[in-house]
Amino acid sequence: MNRYVDPYSHDYKMVILVRNDLKMTKGKIAAQVGHAAVNCALCIKKNNPKEFDLWMLSGQAKVVLKVSSEEELFEFKAIADAKDITNSVVRDAGRTQLEPGTYTCLGIGPAESLVLDKITGGLKML
Repeated sequence: MNRYVDPYSHDYKMVILVRNDLKMTKGKIAAQVGHAAVNCALCIKKNNPKEFDLWMLSGQAKVVLKVSSEEELFEFKAIADAKDITNSVVRDAGRTQLEPGTYTCLGIGPAESLVLDKITGGLKML
């Protein structure tokens, strides 16, 4: 059954968690956040095109928050996995500031904002 869904009746966003302990430069952070956003967008477009379309129609919101460690990053990944929310961990190639394979950030979503706020609402903006 094809039912019209008003894209403005839902608020969607993507959240990207960045490791604050790595002390990356602004440019490095921007690149890593970009990797996470692209990975998540491509994944949800393939696996759940309806959610992707709703996120696109609602403005493709992205929020960047900070976590204090690799351990905390993976705690949030485990929560996203348990709730079956699209997510992507980014590992650095090690060509500039970081050692190869360093986990830098985690993209979560896109998903409904209320769902993501229950998971990441206690974190601070980067």
